Order: sequence, then C-alpha cells, then structure tokens
Amino acid sequence: MPLPPLPIEAEAQQVLDELWSEKLIPFALKVVKISKAPGEYAIHFHGSRIRTVRIALTKGRSFRELVRSAVLARVAKKMSGPLKNWSSNHFLD
Repeated sequence: MPLPPLPIEAEAQQVLDELWSEKLIPFALKVVKISKAPGEYAIHFHGSRIRTVRIALTKGRSFRELVRSAVLARVAKKMSGPLKNWSSNHFLD
C-alpha cells in the first residue's frame, strides 16, 4: 500500500535536509511556511541568512526538483554577495 503524500512543507523540509546532509548548502534551513501565488510558491524560512525562496511552477518538473534548484540558486546568489556577519562557524557541521 503506497504511503500518503507528504504535506508540502514536510516535502520541502526533506529536500532542505538532503541538501544540508549532502553538504551542498553551507547552513541548515528550516521551513516556516509555504505560501502560494499564481504560478509560484514562496518558501519562508526561519533565520536571517535566507528569508524566502520563490519557486516558479514548471510543468514536467517535480516539486522536489523545483525546491532543490531554487534553493541552490538562492544560496549561490547569497554566497556571491558580501559576507558580512558570517563566520567560519557557519560552514561547520
């Protein structure tokens, strides 16, 4: 018997936890809520490093794929900016 689908917040959190455990993002992220607007989702996080990631809904791509690529792109953008208020501790397990 197949498992029931996860709530969207839980699925997004699973993706974030995977990215963190795979060391693809330098800090853990915690989903606070997900809001839906026409054609997109906005994932809101607890913390100040990244507050929100917007995900454009794309046919043919799973929600997990969309979350993964949007978060990686947003983290890369954040990392390319100024590193004020960051310390080496943010990159440790």
